[in-house]
Amino acid sequence: MNVETFVLGPVMTNAYLVYDREKGKGIVVDPGMEPASLVNRIKELELQIEAVLLTHAHFDHIGGLEEVRKLSGSPVYLHQAEANWLADPDQNGSGLWPGLPAIRCRPAEHVLQGGESLTLLEETFQVLHTPGHSPGSVTYVWGSVIFSGDVLFKDSIGRTDLPGGNYDTLMDSIHRHLMEMPEETRVLCGHGPETTIGREQDRNPFVTGRI
Repeated sequence: MNVETFVLGPVMTNAYLVYDREKGKGIVVDPGMEPASLVNRIKELELQIEAVLLTHAHFDHIGGLEEVRKLSGSPVYLHQAEANWLADPDQNGSGLWPGLPAIRCRPAEHVLQGGESLTLLEETFQVLHTPGHSPGSVTYVWGSVIFSGDVLFKDSIGRTDLPGGNYDTLMDSIHRHLMEMPEETRVLCGHGPETTIGREQDRNPFVTGRI
């Protein structure tokens, strides 16, 4: 199984393409704005995209959603707390940032609650509800890899000053769910470089309290 990272859009959002080249199938996590490089790679590999997993519905994580959907009619997974955000520029934030196009997407085919076990690419992806950055933020756990969206970053955490954000809720999500994972767990973040749970346990100032 392969994982490729694409840094997309004006705020450099990480989109991830997970695929099995032999089977010709893949999934996409968080297709951000200006997704040409991601779309072209999917076409180059001739992949059938089984699903699009959204960690949350802020504009920078959904800006390329409809373009990816067009390739193979991929169903979309999103937490129920943000089910209405895809079509609402004010809620997904695109209507609040000057100079950005208003982003309106069709509804997600699959609405999550957290706790689900998804079978995709003949692999298991666990869904953890990890709110705080936004009400419907989720973390997808795939073996020893997690896609954390904007919950946890290398040396930092997601911002909580956007509508629906809450610092205490975010820290509870991080400590109760993520920091309990094995140290070697790879963290593929919504922005910036990847890290590991062990590194963040030792060095992330928000986790250690040494800010």
